[in-house]
Amino acid sequence: MSSPQVIPPEEQLTEAKRQLGFPGIVVICGSMRFMAEMAEAELRETIARPGKIVFKPVGEEKSPYGLLSDPVKGEALKVRLDDLHRWRILLADEVLVVGDYIGDSTRGEIAYARSLDKPVRFTHPEVDPDA
Repeated sequence: MSSPQVIPPEEQLTEAKRQLGFPGIVVICGSMRFMAEMAEAELRETIARPGKIVFKPVGEEKSPYGLLSDPVKGEALKVRLDDLHRWRILLADEVLVVGDYIGDSTRGEIAYARSLDKPVRFTHPEVDPDA
């Protein structure tokens, strides 16, 4: 008698998305200094890939709403937003990194995406930490 095959949760998620006919998901990553470029990339990806869901990071370091201005509340919110972005990467079919600079947070997101075998594209391929 053979033992049952154990399917990792990430593969189960991919299969469930396939069975549901779920649209592809592109997640945009990059430094907050590139928020304008990420917004443009979000629109460009949405237009170029009809039927795809495109996410970019939420928030800015200099929020016009002052949500990040309080150091304690701002740091807690940043942690929550970073966690949510990692969940987006888990759900994603691919990641697009925007900008000509890769900081520690973005480097971690790239490593996480690659650990999940997600394809990672770059608007500036020369900044790929694994190139």
